[in-house]
Amino acid sequence: LNILVDTGSSNFAVAGVPDPDVTSYFNTDLSSTYKSQGIDVTVKYSQGSWTGVLGTDVITIPKGIYGSYTINIATILESENFFLPGVKWHGILGLAYDALAKPSSSVETFFDSLVRQAKIPNVFSLQMCGAGLPVSGSGTNGGSLVLGGIEPSLYKGDIWYTPVKEEWYYQVEILKLEVGGQNLELDCREYNADKAIVDSGTTLLRLPQKVFSAVVQAIARTSLIQEFSSGFWTGSQLACWDKTERPWSLFPKLSIYLRDENSSRSFRISILPQLYIQPILGIGENLQCYRFGISSSTNALVIGATVMEGFYVIFDRAQRRVGFAVSPCAEVDGSPVSEIEGPFTTADVASNCVSSVSFHEPVLWIASYALMSLCGIILLVLIILLLIPPRCQHRYTDNDVVNDESSLVRHRWK
Repeated sequence: LNILVDTGSSNFAVAGVPDPDVTSYFNTDLSSTYKSQGIDVTVKYSQGSWTGVLGTDVITIPKGIYGSYTINIATILESENFFLPGVKWHGILGLAYDALAKPSSSVETFFDSLVRQAKIPNVFSLQMCGAGLPVSGSGTNGGSLVLGGIEPSLYKGDIWYTPVKEEWYYQVEILKLEVGGQNLELDCREYNADKAIVDSGTTLLRLPQKVFSAVVQAIARTSLIQEFSSGFWTGSQLACWDKTERPWSLFPKLSIYLRDENSSRSFRISILPQLYIQPILGIGENLQCYRFGISSSTNALVIGATVMEGFYVIFDRAQRRVGFAVSPCAEVDGSPVSEIEGPFTTADVASNCVSSVSFHEPVLWIASYALMSLCGIILLVLIILLLIPPRCQHRYTDNDVVNDESSLVRHRWK
């Protein structure tokens, strides 16, 4: 089975029944090692959802980590907008922290199980390749997932690390954005509203609405295209050029500043237009059409595949940090399409750009249950009061009536 590697969720799940959009599925009835736990589980993503049953099974890693290991696996029985036409994967491997695991954080994640049983270091790294290749291509996009360490041949230059601010998603702190070398000049908290995460399962670079609008305006202002359809920026339209043209030269570089482990310093990761102006469709013999690889978001800044294809990304859970290094496969026509530079001072930004109040999903669930319990208690008291017969009646006097002449109104602060 082909599995989507997702650093933005924490469940390992595969198709467990036939589906029109998957070519293979895991038939648990034919497995001698699978054991159902009989626990229903539902996972919702920013796009799509699935419902299935939790179980355990034995896996082996074909290269490097030898031995067999028992892990939690969900078999997907129903889904909505999850398996899509033309996808070449049959399941998803969630590599985020156990706080996001469903139905609760007590479900040990795939990678935690591997670290515990195989005694490998608590770090994995990801190289996503495919820069400049058609998005709807023939599946030639490559890459590597390294479990338990870092592979030197998968990066060039130095690795720059930024701290993980909160262990649920891989939440990081973004200090500023530049378009064509020009600072957007937004309050740094705008970039982290309400979180900034590194998520391989998200296709695009997703920006909070205010940041997205500023980026689009800056790109439109600095690009060499005078008039451009608004539908291109919102993702509803493609832009097409003659196949002999390279439209990337018309667009500016985009840079994201991340706080360094030394909080007084930062570094920047930059992507060239070859990563965010993405070829998607050829029309006839002469035209190549492109999409905008950046979109707006209502609840997060998401460093997705649009950016990650430029870098080798290290998820160092042991030291609670995420590392970035330039990837050798991030080249188009022999030229690099990503850069890392630093260090820079953070004297011009706030000491903390992340809101101190973060409403995690588990906290929201607890708050919901607490409110429901409170409502239930109040309702029970009201029912009891209605059922108790009145024992006496009170005759109201003028002093009992609260009106504009009462002391309550006359003595309140205006």
